[in-house]
Amino acid sequence: MTAAQFPAKIPGETDLLAGLGVVGGVGYAPAQWVRPRPALPTQGAEVAEDGRQGEKDRFAAAAAVVGSRLSGRAGMVTGHASEVLAATAALATDKGWQRTVNKLIDQGAPADWAAVQATDTFVAKFEKIGGLMAERTTDLKDVRDRVIAELRGEPEPGVPDPDSPVVLLADDLAPADTAGLRPEVIAGLVTQLGGKTSHTAIIARQLGIPCIVAVGARLAEIADGTPLLVDGDTGDIVPHPDVQDAVRRVQEAAAKAERIRAWQGPARTADGHRVQLLANVQDGAAARKAAAPGIAEGVGLFRTELAFLTAQVEPSLEEQIQVYSEVFEAFRGKKVVVRTLDAGSDKPLAFANMPPEENPSLGVRGMRIALDKPEILTRQLDAIAAAANDADVDAWVMAPMVSTVGEAEWFAGLCRDRGLYPGIMVEVPAIALVADQVLEHVEFFSIGTNDLTQYTMAADRMSPYLATLTDPWQPGVLKLVQLTAEAGQRHGKSVGVCGEAAADPQLACVLIGLGVTSLSAAAPALPAVGAQLSAVTMDQCRRAAEAAVSAKGSVQGREAVAAILAG
Repeated sequence: MTAAQFPAKIPGETDLLAGLGVVGGVGYAPAQWVRPRPALPTQGAEVAEDGRQGEKDRFAAAAAVVGSRLSGRAGMVTGHASEVLAATAALATDKGWQRTVNKLIDQGAPADWAAVQATDTFVAKFEKIGGLMAERTTDLKDVRDRVIAELRGEPEPGVPDPDSPVVLLADDLAPADTAGLRPEVIAGLVTQLGGKTSHTAIIARQLGIPCIVAVGARLAEIADGTPLLVDGDTGDIVPHPDVQDAVRRVQEAAAKAERIRAWQGPARTADGHRVQLLANVQDGAAARKAAAPGIAEGVGLFRTELAFLTAQVEPSLEEQIQVYSEVFEAFRGKKVVVRTLDAGSDKPLAFANMPPEENPSLGVRGMRIALDKPEILTRQLDAIAAAANDADVDAWVMAPMVSTVGEAEWFAGLCRDRGLYPGIMVEVPAIALVADQVLEHVEFFSIGTNDLTQYTMAADRMSPYLATLTDPWQPGVLKLVQLTAEAGQRHGKSVGVCGEAAADPQLACVLIGLGVTSLSAAAPALPAVGAQLSAVTMDQCRRAAEAAVSAKGSVQGREAVAAILAG
């Protein structure tokens, strides 16, 4: 499916120009499209043998320039933006990609055509793997285009550098584009493609830029210079708005942003109901930032797999203890929820020797690796227990991709043998349906709404074409959350949410109304959630939950909830 074929809306949902709001806030400014990508070359004339080394030298020089530029930008920003730019810069000088290009040049292809062919080869591999690897195709195509422009002596493609505020429009944006955005001149960001977990959404959230994705082909109707009002909370896009109304909405959004900056935890509703806000982290540096006073009360999701993914051999017990200890030290004496190895699918393990799969999202991933190679899991649990004991943390440990009661019972036994508090992630719909039986064996649930939504809606959460389906506001997804939370209440056990849904302030109110006891998100998202909760009562949260679950679709659910929470 091409961008032109992308459905502008789900039938019956809305006739407005709208997309999926992924970063809240309101922007008002003229529209400006990103600079076009270079026209890709065709095969062209074969390069004579005595000229092939020169073509390889030209390619190497262009790739080095592109990599250097991206690395320089990575050093000028921080956080996820810096990580993404550094990773994209590494693609420009990736040895596998460069070897493929040079091999094609040796066969007579010009440098620019060789870059296209090599990129197509890797894109096909990434798309077959799916998930996060499929998302990397945008990054690789971006590097290809920059290298081709450099080979031709053309201007670097991508985001313009305006002198005054604009609403930036694009089919899609590569991480290298998004990470370099200046919030002082980018009033909003709107793309045809994309999803809640795309790099564009994550970096826009870090920068505080209102962002709407998955608008579809209708976005192309908007010309450069068109006055645009964009609302990242609702996903609405209004061309030629009433000026006074637009200014008012921008001012209201600015006042709301100021209230969010002023918020200090712990979180509670207006009538005093306490809600535990926790942070998602992947390493010690992220944990130390999240531990700043007034933000997170602990860690709701420690992604331990990041310590494994770059390893060619399994990290030793001592190496794992060191990684876990850095996070535990930041939250000494507090709650830290550790997710065991969530690898496979889009996050393959070099040392697990998993065979290629036709449908990796439904294949051997998460807990399923441990069923075949239990020693990987038991060594990890040993390391977690040792690190938690040294740091005196309240260590809760959960397994991802659990699908049966028997798996949950087996995992809980391994944890209890080591003095760890056992739980599981609710990502597979079957677990929500047998939640009471599972809770006889584990002490807590953590709902991973990203995967739960993908499996409930039968839609790849990384597909830009299915973003309206992979929306956690979908009533079917929320019904499964409700079943899970109600089971937790019957058993007197904690049910948290650690997916992207927890970072949505209004959806957070719905989740609390459904009976969820804790919310875990990236630390920068927590103040907005806390501020929203402080403005509503538990009665409003329960009524909002009922409205969202019984809504016809995600759009109607959002509208009904917004009205209830504003009342």
